[in-house]
Amino acid sequence: MALADNASCAKPSDDFLFPEIIELNVGGQVYITRHPTLVSVPGSLLWEMFTQKNIRSLARDSKGRFFVDRDGFLFRYILDYMRDQQLVLPEHFPERNRLQREAEYFKLPELVKMLSPKLSKQNSIGDDPCQSDPEELSPNADTARNLASASAALTNAPVGSFASSGGGAGPDIRRSGFITIGYRGTYTLGRDSQTDAKFRRVARIMVCGKTSLAKEVFGDTLNESRDPDRPPERYTSRYYLKFTFLEQAFDKLADAGFHMVACNSTGTCAFAHDQTDDKIWTSYTEYVFYPYKPLPAYMWMKEIDIINAVHEIYHFLQQQQKFGHS
Repeated sequence: MALADNASCAKPSDDFLFPEIIELNVGGQVYITRHPTLVSVPGSLLWEMFTQKNIRSLARDSKGRFFVDRDGFLFRYILDYMRDQQLVLPEHFPERNRLQREAEYFKLPELVKMLSPKLSKQNSIGDDPCQSDPEELSPNADTARNLASASAALTNAPVGSFASSGGGAGPDIRRSGFITIGYRGTYTLGRDSQTDAKFRRVARIMVCGKTSLAKEVFGDTLNESRDPDRPPERYTSRYYLKFTFLEQAFDKLADAGFHMVACNSTGTCAFAHDQTDDKIWTSYTEYVFYPYKPLPAYMWMKEIDIINAVHEIYHFLQQQQKFGHS
């Protein structure tokens, strides 16, 4: 009889309706939401999944949660959109293109339109309340206008070329912020200063700073396993690089337009307290980097005006001395 009861309970599960509260496992991230939210957009992929009658056809994880093999971090914005059909992104959101691809996968055409860049008649990005980097576009446009006016006004070729070359580096540095890299280095002194002594050994290079800025500078060489769910606008001190060469990290920072503004290091100390010939010393060092920004064009104009004024005064005094006037 017990087996018959179990069979009778299991049989209706094929036509079992979805519960009011649904747990989702999206790429390892767990989300809990209401069933009406998932079916709020007719024709979407989630609507197709959670309106079918056969619940057994949906994939589940080991804990019985419905599993979706997509980006777990970006799904939060998909779910937010399905709640009220509105899109709100954080400032300096760097994953806009990837989120648009996720919206296409989940069959959300209106969200895809919201994420698409809007161009005005002048082929410039128009007013869009969901633009991820509104503050980054206007400085570049202002810089271009300043450089155009400076090149038209300057007649001194070396200064003009220097100002234009300096301003040309502006678009490469789109964001500003500090990045700190640190490492703990060890040094092994061989017996009697032998030639096979090991020199600097770096086990890991840590990266501290804003998440979006660190990803932009180091790209795929950044290991995010210690802090995978950090939002782009937040700061972290748990990232580290996949390589252990300091010079390689310096090259990447230099290519991104950064220069070192400060550094500090602890004194070397031995691991062991006993005084032996073979000693292993360790120290911790940090380097602070900040983007290099050349002088704006209007500052060059002011300097040139001052130089021209000084030259005019100098020539005037020479003429006065030439004609015998004091």
